[in-house]
Amino acid sequence: MEELDSAIDKLQKIVEHGSDGMRNSSFSDAVSSTPDPTSTNTVVGLDEDLIKLKDRLTSLENKLEVIPMIGMGGIGKTTLARNLYNDRLIISHFDTCAWIVISQDYDVRAILLGLLACIVGKLTDDMLQQKNSQLAVTLYKSLTGIRYLVVLDDMWSTRAWDDVRMFFPDNNNRSRILLTTREKNVANYVGSSSQYHQMRLLNKFESWNLLHQKVFGEDKCPPEFEKIERNIASDCGGLPLAIHVIGGLLSEAKGRRDFWERVADDISSAMAEKDEQFYNILALSYNYLSYHLKSCFLFMGAFPEDHEIRASKLVRIWVAEGFLESNGDKSLEEIAEENLKVLVDRNLVMVRERKSNGKAKSYSIHDLLRDLCVKKAAKDKFLHVKNWQVHNVPEGLSYFPRRVSVHQSYRIRDVYGSTEFMSLLRSFLCIGLASRVILSPVFFALRLLRVLDVLDIEFHQFPTELLGLVNLHYLAFSCNSDFPSAISRLWNLQTLIVQSSLFYMYLPSEIWEMPELRHIKFKKTRICIDDAYRKKNVQRKLQTISCTTLDQLIDCNLLGNIPNIKNLGIHSASPFHVDLSHLHRLEILKCSARKWSRTSISKLDFPPSIRKLTLSKLTIHWGFMTTIGLLPNLEVLKIRKCTFKGQEMQPRDDEEWVLTEGEFCSLQFLLLEKLKNLVHWQADETHLPRLRHLLIRGCSALEEIPSGIGEIPTLEIIELDECSPSVVASAKQIQEDQREYGNDGLEVRIS
Repeated sequence: MEELDSAIDKLQKIVEHGSDGMRNSSFSDAVSSTPDPTSTNTVVGLDEDLIKLKDRLTSLENKLEVIPMIGMGGIGKTTLARNLYNDRLIISHFDTCAWIVISQDYDVRAILLGLLACIVGKLTDDMLQQKNSQLAVTLYKSLTGIRYLVVLDDMWSTRAWDDVRMFFPDNNNRSRILLTTREKNVANYVGSSSQYHQMRLLNKFESWNLLHQKVFGEDKCPPEFEKIERNIASDCGGLPLAIHVIGGLLSEAKGRRDFWERVADDISSAMAEKDEQFYNILALSYNYLSYHLKSCFLFMGAFPEDHEIRASKLVRIWVAEGFLESNGDKSLEEIAEENLKVLVDRNLVMVRERKSNGKAKSYSIHDLLRDLCVKKAAKDKFLHVKNWQVHNVPEGLSYFPRRVSVHQSYRIRDVYGSTEFMSLLRSFLCIGLASRVILSPVFFALRLLRVLDVLDIEFHQFPTELLGLVNLHYLAFSCNSDFPSAISRLWNLQTLIVQSSLFYMYLPSEIWEMPELRHIKFKKTRICIDDAYRKKNVQRKLQTISCTTLDQLIDCNLLGNIPNIKNLGIHSASPFHVDLSHLHRLEILKCSARKWSRTSISKLDFPPSIRKLTLSKLTIHWGFMTTIGLLPNLEVLKIRKCTFKGQEMQPRDDEEWVLTEGEFCSLQFLLLEKLKNLVHWQADETHLPRLRHLLIRGCSALEEIPSGIGEIPTLEIIELDECSPSVVASAKQIQEDQREYGNDGLEVRIS
């Protein structure tokens, strides 16, 4: 199999790039010249649309107006709406703005929670427990009396509008609802009292302009490529999505005329088939992917439309599936991340949300490109996707799928019901609300299964049938009981993700003897390790452990047995006194106190590799803050619900954080949340020279933000939530001062 894979790869490279030694398009050599689609939204050809819609959004009509935008998929409706939503004039005109994606298989509860999260900020536990009717009242009251803008993106049916229209009060104060749809009947139904806005395809000049920006940016196109570039732009039919995707493909080979000519010929052939011309153009970019990247891209079709796909989940499943091959220098996870970057650079996948350090946290894929994934995956017998109820083998499906993804599956009694039909299954994913799902015994007989993601299915007892799936590499499920010692039978398991309502989950010592474990993650619960574990098994592949106790890590001698750990989450009821300096690959560390304890932290030996540090519910000595400040690679620092403590006989020290020169030299993101006794803060550009984002939430005692913070050249955002008027005033003053100096880029967000 390895020899066959190698031969296919070599053949692919020869077909794509010839045998002349030119660089291939694999992830290891990919160089992006395409702007990140999430950093700036290119709006070539939409200037007139922007002006018209901006006028309608800010018009003097007091009555609540619903403004529908209609156009085919990929024409730029969401891009235009996003630019309006982020426009400074629009932001200042409305008291609050909210954005939600509806999609075909919408869920009313998800819509309510999404809108509330935009309007009120972080959702409380009480809100998450409310029924839909209660959430609807909460949303209605939150919007009452204020001027609001709500964007409802990608609405497919009039029924969806009927389900959400009662959430939005008419305050008679020029509030607006902007709605995007592909369906003309929806636009007419929703905007019965106002005219809808029709999107159009780009003309030839606009198409060329957009393609040029995607490939060359501000640089000039070489003269020998200009004619080919114009022909390609014209043949894309004026669809912005097609131009973006082709631009991502061409940017990989800006200096190769033969490659451009071949792409031009392929696009011309694709346009000859009138019925599926745009589909064929999008398929071209897929056809030019390398062998391994094709599998990675096709797997994106397993997720529902408009779904937010967590980067960590995607990476771990790709590794478990065996899509990737190690080159010896990098881990499989690093190679997967590079694959994702190539797909983003080619505009096949979009970054949905970024982490506090600027790296991608989640991804999404355009509806048309997802359709391409689903069609190609079905044709290649790679993946079968099913929505809603599944009882029998789908009609007309004449092949045995290798992967099955089920969406919004409330009542799946027998998943495909047939052992024969499921016999070759390698992966099963259940995505959506599925608390009442009952999986048949047939399912647990799938001995070839490598990936089982049923996190939304709740098991009250550990399903012992799982222990027979010995080929599992990835397991994610919900369970409200402890693990049996026989868990070690899953000796191939790489990733274990468990969600539970239990306060603690007991893990038998046998789990630490599983040789392939790379990631152990527990959600909404914490790990209790069997104290009997004293063996010297070194877990060299283990990279992630979340929610375990520091005492047990020390007592069981696990800290010495996980030399390559990268992500560690620990909590303790006793003071943190531990040496982690030998964990040379540790990058992410979360420290928290056990519930109801007052754990202090004054000494913790860090390795220099730490990039992200989170401290929660701890008593922190100011001297320890200096230790943190000297970490050379620290990019993200989050301090939540902590109390500061100074030296004895100096009570004022408890309230004042004084930074010294040279501290936090690499810090990009700083979160201060609910720090009860932080009153004064002294800092300037010499202490946080690379800070990009400052977020202060619920620090009621803090009097002001140091004025010197505004002089940090890299600072982009100051975000305040539940802060005192004096803190808000200091942030606004910092912004005003910077504008006087010509710095208009500093954004201040106030909730």
